[in-house]
Amino acid sequence: MPDTDPSPDAAAARSLLSSHAVRERAQTILQLGLAGRLEHFAVDLARLPACADEVVATIRAEYPTLDVPLHSRWRHFAAGGLDRWGTMAEAIRWADPRERARAAFDLAIVSVLLDAGAGAAWHYEEGRTGESYTRSEGLAVASFDMFIGGAFSARPDEPFRADAGGLASLSVTELARGMQASAQNPLLGLEGRASLLNRLGQVVADRPEIFGIADDPRPGGLFDYLIGRAPNEQITAAAILEALLLYLGPVWPGRIALGGLDLGDTWRHPAIRTADARDSLVPFHKLSQWLAYSLVEPMEEAGIAVTELDGLTGLPEYRNGGLFIDTGVLALREPTEASRPHSVDSALVVEWRALTVALLDRVGEEIRKRLGVSAEQFPLGKVLEGGTWATGRRLARDKRPDGEPPLRVVSDGTVF
Repeated sequence: MPDTDPSPDAAAARSLLSSHAVRERAQTILQLGLAGRLEHFAVDLARLPACADEVVATIRAEYPTLDVPLHSRWRHFAAGGLDRWGTMAEAIRWADPRERARAAFDLAIVSVLLDAGAGAAWHYEEGRTGESYTRSEGLAVASFDMFIGGAFSARPDEPFRADAGGLASLSVTELARGMQASAQNPLLGLEGRASLLNRLGQVVADRPEIFGIADDPRPGGLFDYLIGRAPNEQITAAAILEALLLYLGPVWPGRIALGGLDLGDTWRHPAIRTADARDSLVPFHKLSQWLAYSLVEPMEEAGIAVTELDGLTGLPEYRNGGLFIDTGVLALREPTEASRPHSVDSALVVEWRALTVALLDRVGEEIRKRLGVSAEQFPLGKVLEGGTWATGRRLARDKRPDGEPPLRVVSDGTVF
């Protein structure tokens, strides 16, 4: 279907493929929560200052000068204090800065798509250091090693890339080998992750006008598309996200489609009522927004300024969401719900995620007041990194021996 399909359903779908729609629907859910009209959660904003205090304590401990980087996949590639990408990228003779940017896009896109919850039982042992990493850091280091080993490239003589052929043909067995996944070292959603990369390869191959402008179709080809839409060498963060949602939307499995467009990380909640095709639909686009944050640095390294970073929202995942439960800002109306797993499409999880997005905006304001900084100095990406994500993880470790989040979500490896 053309990107400019004028049908009402297509227009409705495109309106949901934005960070503005994520924020708008999340705020609606929060207002319902504040009015006591949500089925699963109660909201106590009186607990928000104490929540902000916890985050500020984390920021001051980790970043005493407040020099906080943006929340992005590049932080995980530096797990253990090793600048893996920087060391590798400086050693390679790139044809030009744009070729390096394409490779950085390849790595970030593939690694972010692999970055759903790994589970508490999985770890990755890095051969070069002998260090063992878990969760997001482990997935980042594992995907980095696969990338430099040529696992995502169809060109044996050019390993430092991902391309349509390499991704479309990647098997579950090959991914398991690269991730060191086994019965003794189980990785949640392994098949879902492999299928996601296979679909990425197919989607890239199907849109050479987007992903193959300067090379054979590859995820990193999106860089060339974006710079073609960066007047005066500037682009907004929301424009990056829009391209990701529009052109990578078909990678997501079996989700809601509207007007011929895949809506990706969009789910239903009965409290959202509208008089059009968007009725009950609540978008989040968590991995796509995580990816948009992660493409900022490659764009800027290539000389393209990324503006309006707060156009993106906070990320509705279990560390940020767990922060609000563990600090009492959110409470389950039925506490026994914490003892059983919930599907990602359940009203409870949709509620939790929407409340997380809306509350991240509010706690961000509280954090800036305490730090004496402006939104321009300390955008939401720094609040997340400094920040809410790390504090959510810290509190989870303090409160539960295994460091698991306060709610268990059944994931197929493509959302959480």
